[in-house]
Amino acid sequence: MSITASQVKELREMSGVGMMECKKALVETDGDLEKALDLLRANSSLKAEKKASRVAADGEVKIAENSKYTSIVEINSETDFAAKDSQFKDFANDVSEHLACNQINDISDLSSVFEDKRQVLIQSIGENIQLRRLETLEVPSGGCIGAYVHSDGRLAALVSIDSDKKELAKDLAMHVSATNPSCLKSEDINPELLDRERSIFLAQAEESGKDASIMEKMVEGKVKRFLSEVTLVSQGFVKNPDQSIAELLKENNTSIVAFVRFKVGEGIEVEVKDFAAEVAEQLQK
Repeated sequence: MSITASQVKELREMSGVGMMECKKALVETDGDLEKALDLLRANSSLKAEKKASRVAADGEVKIAENSKYTSIVEINSETDFAAKDSQFKDFANDVSEHLACNQINDISDLSSVFEDKRQVLIQSIGENIQLRRLETLEVPSGGCIGAYVHSDGRLAALVSIDSDKKELAKDLAMHVSATNPSCLKSEDINPELLDRERSIFLAQAEESGKDASIMEKMVEGKVKRFLSEVTLVSQGFVKNPDQSIAELLKENNTSIVAFVRFKVGEGIEVEVKDFAAEVAEQLQK
């Protein structure tokens, strides 16, 4: 049967899938819109599974605020081009709006809510789309949460404090975004990280050829400096480097309850391709 442009347009609006895919589905189902939509959804699932193994290390970080909690979520695409697509932006906004109305603490719970929309988006954009990670901080009694999102949407942070000084909390969130502290206090640092750094400092000290007692002092000095750089309360405040975060908190009679920082693609290994070699490989095929 003949498929009209209005049918294709209607299916396109219902599914969000490309025009050619819509026309093909309508042809296969003899113009039945409902059957065509089901077919597109089935194909979307298959294509989503195929794309799921592809690395998605670009995307956006969104923050959803509520009077009782604040959530931060990372939503990934494969490329910056897809991350700027209006459909991806709409999807990210839908996720953020849902989080603002529903307290969700586990990324798997959030993913289950948006799985159908995610598969449709994959079908439409042609890239692997992932809801990668989520953190939700509850507002402390008598306290507040400060949020900061960098202008490119790829970096964001939350800081929870035990006072109601919202501007202070926002400044601390901006500081965390800029400095990426590993922990709040030195005693909170991951022992494996500290041991690794200490071994590096020891190897550097041994190259100096100095006495063991001097090398020990050198190592301890570097460890102390390292801790001051990665420990939040020991860092110099970005808006006033002469003042430490600990001093800023004391001045405001405030303590930090928790903090979290997300940067898009952080910790994801991305394969760097040799373009010339890739072209040569394709020519051989």
